[in-house]
Amino acid sequence: MKRVLTLVATVGAMVASGLAFAYDGQTCRAAGDCWQAKPGYPEKIAGSKYDPKHDPAELSKQEAAIKAIDERNAKRIANAKATGTFKFDVK
Repeated sequence: MKRVLTLVATVGAMVASGLAFAYDGQTCRAAGDCWQAKPGYPEKIAGSKYDPKHDPAELSKQEAAIKAIDERNAKRIANAKATGTFKFDVK
């Protein structure tokens, strides 16, 4: 039993030391911007397997939803200016 616990502790220490050396924090682009890509990650994302494929239909749905939010907020602000109290549900 003691041998198994020693083996588990040794493996745990090896894993922890490997994680500690994976990020050195020394190559920062700016203060606080120290993200480092994994080896093999491309410098240019466009055209690589990491390039997100955005569906134009989904983007237009998001744009329409944001436009509707802006319109509702404009109605709420206009109502608040006219009445002096803010009402969330304005038609």
